[in-house]
Amino acid sequence: MINFGVVGVEHPHAMNMIAGLLEAGARGVGYFTDRPGPLFEQCGKRFPDMPVMDDPRRLIEDPGVDLIVSADVPSRRAAVAVAAMRAGKDVLLAKPGCTTLEQLAEIRRTVAETGRHWVVAFSERVHVRSAVRAGELIQSGAIGRVIQTIGLGPHRLKPETRPAWFYDVASNGHVLTDLASHQVDQFLYYTGSTSAEIVASTVGNYTLPGRPAFEDFGEMLLRSPQGHGYVRVDWCTPDGLPTWGDGRLTILGTEGYIELRKYVDIAGRPGTDHCFLVDGAATRRIDCADVRLPFYPDVIADVQGRTETAMPQDHAFTAMELAIRADLQAVRVGNLRPGTGEAHNGVPPAAGSSRTS
Repeated sequence: MINFGVVGVEHPHAMNMIAGLLEAGARGVGYFTDRPGPLFEQCGKRFPDMPVMDDPRRLIEDPGVDLIVSADVPSRRAAVAVAAMRAGKDVLLAKPGCTTLEQLAEIRRTVAETGRHWVVAFSERVHVRSAVRAGELIQSGAIGRVIQTIGLGPHRLKPETRPAWFYDVASNGHVLTDLASHQVDQFLYYTGSTSAEIVASTVGNYTLPGRPAFEDFGEMLLRSPQGHGYVRVDWCTPDGLPTWGDGRLTILGTEGYIELRKYVDIAGRPGTDHCFLVDGAATRRIDCADVRLPFYPDVIADVQGRTETAMPQDHAFTAMELAIRADLQAVRVGNLRPGTGEAHNGVPPAAGSSRTS
């Protein structure tokens, strides 16, 4: 068994991470937030056996705690992670794991110096049974070699539920750093890529002219020696959809393709995790009801055995670096004012493409 503590519950992903670790056999020793609100109250109701801490150092400095979990304000997650790793803890963060290249560089240094794990829970893959099933199908050779992914990550804004920091790019990160980190993770994972080139990227504001620094649309084109990727994310999901977003992923292989309709099959089958496989023999729907989600058991095993089964460390680094760089070099369209791209690192968006390795 491992013990974990939670520092920051500013995003609902905190609930998923806590639940996943508890269900996998870890013990939650407490949680802290300096921003009490609805999520803090929800956490207390859902996990009544986890005590509230009045100081994050009680968790970070506790020698009996093995893992620090954080869904703090995105710009603060890096500082939580660095402090925890310096104190001998592994770290599990909600995405985005950081919001600037400077933060990422400090995290890389800290991992190298401490030997601790820095893991980002890219929930649109690791929490989704159809996404896990897709990985199994690909490993079995069901569609040949993967040559492209098309990842769509639409979200519903629900502005009345959003805290003030959500609209501040210095706190929340830009749209590609935040939302599209999911799709970058999936591109790397399904194509087997360890690096990629950002061929092009765009961010825009089409629905909130009164908030000209906020990006409600983003897209990017990725290319690696293993494959190609297109990503589109947005905050434009209409109220008529029965869930928060129609997240989809198409994985093209040399011998077939897989389409995931993760959260809803519009005007189709009820429920979630719709996985469709098309190959040389047929078109069929793949049942995902019995798929085991291995991420949290693997996280626990990695903490105990010093392995990287849940997520290779370089994968987490590369996914976040690509997402951040895509925002920095993005063409800015719509209602965005000139100069609003400079919130990241004080570095304006750059022309051209970027490669991570």
